[in-house]
Amino acid sequence: MAMKILDVPFSFTEWLKKPVQEHKGKTGTSSWRTFEKGNIRVRLVDYSEGFQSDHWCSRGHVLYVLKGELTVEMKNGQVHVLPEGTGFQTSDDKSNPHSVLSQQGARVFIVD
Repeated sequence: MAMKILDVPFSFTEWLKKPVQEHKGKTGTSSWRTFEKGNIRVRLVDYSEGFQSDHWCSRGHVLYVLKGELTVEMKNGQVHVLPEGTGFQTSDDKSNPHSVLSQQGARVFIVD
């Protein structure tokens, strides 16, 4: 089964020229460069050293770690350490949301 991307014409994105939106975590910050059109949001996200998310997320994602290391904690207690070159994919899941933290900082590419 293929992902359905709707109402998104071919779009060229110069990620490093996109404006940065800063989001504070429980600790640290994340800086987002975002493309959003139709039913998708695509982001280049930089997590600061010591970043910890301030919420549980139940939204589905495809995530790839470009630099650094990201730790994903599941509300059920599972912990996944994602070094550079790895990632995860998950569907919307209100029964088992996830949260992220990064001790050393990370750059990730996310489609949701």
